[in-house]
Amino acid sequence: MFRALTLAALAAVAPAQFARADAVSDFYAGKSISLIISTGVGGGVDTNARLVAKHLGDHIPGNPSVLPKNMTGAGHLQATNFLYSQSARDGTFIGAILPAFVGYQVLDGRGAQYDARNFNYLGSSDVENANLYTSSSQGIKSIEQIKAREVLMGATGAGSYTMLYPTLLNNVLGYKFKVVSGYKSTNEIHLAMERGEVFGRAGNFFSSLKAQNPDWLPSGKIDMLLQIGAVRDREWPNLPLLTDLATNDEQRAIFKLFSAEIALGRVFLTTPGVSADRLAALRKAFEDTLRDPAYVEDSRKVEMQVRPLTHQQVKALADEIVSMPPEVIAKAKAAMGGQ
Repeated sequence: MFRALTLAALAAVAPAQFARADAVSDFYAGKSISLIISTGVGGGVDTNARLVAKHLGDHIPGNPSVLPKNMTGAGHLQATNFLYSQSARDGTFIGAILPAFVGYQVLDGRGAQYDARNFNYLGSSDVENANLYTSSSQGIKSIEQIKAREVLMGATGAGSYTMLYPTLLNNVLGYKFKVVSGYKSTNEIHLAMERGEVFGRAGNFFSSLKAQNPDWLPSGKIDMLLQIGAVRDREWPNLPLLTDLATNDEQRAIFKLFSAEIALGRVFLTTPGVSADRLAALRKAFEDTLRDPAYVEDSRKVEMQVRPLTHQQVKALADEIVSMPPEVIAKAKAAMGGQ
């Protein structure tokens, strides 16, 4: 009797499940999904996003094409605002956004037309530390040397890590970074370093650096001065963390807030308002893509690693940052007063 009831229940549920799957497949068949990338062409975020785009459609019902589109401007705000309030909310727009947008919401917020808690996260394809480096032509071997001399740093916009970390170090610890902003992409910053217009850059990731400029580390073209994250990278056990520079509890609390954001990794998300069945399909497709041997192999070829976070983990971290205690936020805002 029990077995008969169980089979009857399964028989009742199965048609509904198949109907939902068919509805998603029917919707995406013959369509394209726009993948909005908040950085310029050629950087690590762009390279990683395009790899995901190459394989993601194979795992979405209906097999839509996934078309990468770079949308730079205002330190990732333009892309984030577009996805939140301007793009279609039907599952045909997803984003690969540098996680600076989460902290920016609470630390500054000027021009932000979104609430990070309301995005539908798909997950994160990789989590690694950010870094700060200068051209070896400057002879800077320790971050502490920048307390005694001015160093020109290239930056894209106010919401970017390229601007954030030098400003933070200036205001909290009295460093002498001079930020030259307005570059359209991090690739342009690297070209400016080659020309001697600026001497360094903040906010890159180790795998991005290896993919974008594979000769820079082996040739000693740059000096790595700092890493930002929760723990030191295994390849850089002697390179100080941002939190290691703190000299008191207040500084440490401020630096921990900015380091927590890095723990979000390479975030992929879609808009608010996507139907539950399409959102579930996108999340499953993202997870399946990161397990796809073809994707893993393509990532290995360009020095990218696959250390993913689930959408639940990304959502929890984003909510935690946005809900930081007011006193910590106030101190962090004061620290960013010069940005």
